[in-house]
Amino acid sequence: MTPRRKRLYAIVGILVGVGLATAVALKAFDNNLQYFYDPSEVVAGKAPSDKSIRVGGMVTKGSVERKAGSLEVQFVITDFAQSVKVSYTGLLPDLFREGQGIIAHGRLHDGMFVADEVLAKHDEKYMPPEVAKSLKKPVPPAPEGST
Repeated sequence: MTPRRKRLYAIVGILVGVGLATAVALKAFDNNLQYFYDPSEVVAGKAPSDKSIRVGGMVTKGSVERKAGSLEVQFVITDFAQSVKVSYTGLLPDLFREGQGIIAHGRLHDGMFVADEVLAKHDEKYMPPEVAKSLKKPVPPAPEGST
């Protein structure tokens, strides 16, 4: 075998290896993406039911229902145009409350969003950018000095 042919095989082998590594990395990256949807998009059927997604909005006042003797809680989130019922089993964040902006990670199941994780905003002024963008009606700011 000539040196020229050996170099050609080495270059082709390197290109194939880099191509395979890139394909594997992109596939893993795509599997780990979680897209954000607001309640209007979920109700319109734009959210996939077979993939893990994020849904965000404001927790509707009076919608939080806890099952006695368990950690299961159900509540409704809204973007002030549509609403989605969320079911979650586990401990909610300390900052979770009605009227609060949240993001839930999970999957759609029979018209209900089953959350694996619930995240709440950390103070009165911050709201996740996706939630702020998805809200159709502005939320009145919290009064000064309130906690």
